[in-house]
Amino acid sequence: MRLKKLEREQVRMKYGGRCTYCGIELGGRWHADHLEPVTRELIPKQNANGTWRLDAGKPLRPENDHIGNMMPACAPCNISKGSQSLEVWRTWIARHVNSLNLYHPIYRLAKAYGLVVETAAPVVFYFETVTL
Repeated sequence: MRLKKLEREQVRMKYGGRCTYCGIELGGRWHADHLEPVTRELIPKQNANGTWRLDAGKPLRPENDHIGNMMPACAPCNISKGSQSLEVWRTWIARHVNSLNLYHPIYRLAKAYGLVVETAAPVVFYFETVTL
């Protein structure tokens, strides 16, 4: 769905100009995310130079493509969420701590120096903490 300028501003101000998920103040480059995902079929297409790419085709959940389902999101949150449902993404985020401990020596070092403290707190999104 292509939002008109006024609709886009309405989406941006839904949570006071903050990202629905992390709560950061949105700058000029933010995304209008579908809370309930609108996934699209991927269609392989060959470029003129012979290489292949995947193009987004028709929506598989067109019923989710409406302004009431649009949320303001910072680029990192929207890109991270992708086409995941909110609960799947919540679990995915929580599991990343284990990945950091296993594969990222700088994270382990920062933790050893007390710069990072793991809390095992549940993932709570910004929009779940505010009242409109």
